[in-house]
Amino acid sequence: MLTIKFFAVLRERLATDEIQLDVTESTPVSELLEQLKQRSEKWHKELSRYDLLCAINHEFADPAATVRNGDELALFPPVTGG
Repeated sequence: MLTIKFFAVLRERLATDEIQLDVTESTPVSELLEQLKQRSEKWHKELSRYDLLCAINHEFADPAATVRNGDELALFPPVTGG
């Protein structure tokens, strides 16, 4: 299973902090995002953010990167501090 974690405002707006999906082979993050966007209008809006960041197994990654069962994909907006 692939674990997908949602952080910050994504977690709040999607009302979930984690989901698990079974992927059969190496799958591009961008393809997974398209699948998740089909869940509802809210999911589509939140996962279409131009500034959405992702990390695979705790390392920043590009949406073209691939994931497979056993990986952890984290999705979050940019972090700002002050």
